[in-house]
Amino acid sequence: MKLKFLLTILLLFTISISLSAKPVIDSVGVKNNDGKKLILFKVKPGDTYYSIGRRYHLKPEALMKYNGKKKAALSIGAIIEVPTDIPYKKSAKEKQMADAPKKETKKEKKARLAREAEEARAEKKHKHKADTDADVTQAPVTEPPATPVQLVRQVEQPAHPSVQQPVQQSAPADTVQPTQYKVSAGETLYAISKRFNTTVEAITKLNNLTSTTLVPGQILLVKPAQQAAQSPAPAINRETQSAPRDSTIVVSVNKDSLAERKFNANRFGLFEKNEKGVATWIEDQGLDPNKKLVLHRSAPIGTVIKITNPMTNRTTFAKVVGRFTETEATKDVIIVMTKNVADSLGALDKRFHVDISYGSPNE
Repeated sequence: MKLKFLLTILLLFTISISLSAKPVIDSVGVKNNDGKKLILFKVKPGDTYYSIGRRYHLKPEALMKYNGKKKAALSIGAIIEVPTDIPYKKSAKEKQMADAPKKETKKEKKARLAREAEEARAEKKHKHKADTDADVTQAPVTEPPATPVQLVRQVEQPAHPSVQQPVQQSAPADTVQPTQYKVSAGETLYAISKRFNTTVEAITKLNNLTSTTLVPGQILLVKPAQQAAQSPAPAINRETQSAPRDSTIVVSVNKDSLAERKFNANRFGLFEKNEKGVATWIEDQGLDPNKKLVLHRSAPIGTVIKITNPMTNRTTFAKVVGRFTETEATKDVIIVMTKNVADSLGALDKRFHVDISYGSPNE
């Protein structure tokens, strides 16, 4: 009797040890919850929040709150998430998948190839622009020597029909008196010396200049080294004039340009004006960017202006379609043009130096 009792006690003790040593088996599986183990428990008949919480050492209220449940009733086969403080350990398969390089999808590959192509195009464009700037900088700028034309002066005379002025020869260079010249925006001593067929040193010495920097509106004394013979003055029919007039027109042009372009003179005569200064181009809805159009301060509307870029030696012609007022964009400029004109001149910047000439009546 005692032996049977001892065997029974031994059997019960063995069963209790085996049950206590056996770990809790997860119902369905586990998940990673911020480095902690999250158990997925499948509800079986007879399970309640109380029994599940007691099994995993959790309060029923905490288990219900975590699963967003307000009722204590459970459905058989439902999956309940049970949070624990046990560290989550990745399986060998998960570690292998995490260490393996991520496979690029078709969409990602297409985006990567497009990005690389765009970077290649931008680099090529930047290199081409740098090469173009280098070529323009290294290219010598040759300015054709300008031969000044004798100043034309009309003075008040008695009204006589068809009076012609006698032809006069200019005085020798050493007896020529200095001429006052007003500096325009963007002009340099070199350009002025070429205009009057003299040298930078002569202008500097005559005006006692200590610097080659010029200011727009500055008055310089210029003594041409050599002047061409004065052309015969055109016949002036005083009968066509309503009143005598006294005016002085200063014209400095290139003889070659006079040979290239002829202007039909009206009763007061038509003369060519030359200007040098800064030009700019704009994008305005009122100007067709595909046409060669310009705005000028004083040139008559409809006038065709010859424009030259001394940096590229390119020349084009454009039509005056209106005036422009001085703003921040057009400050100190002599002409405003469309993008088409700027491209024809090979302009690289928004503002650049130009030489312009156009016909203007003697008013």
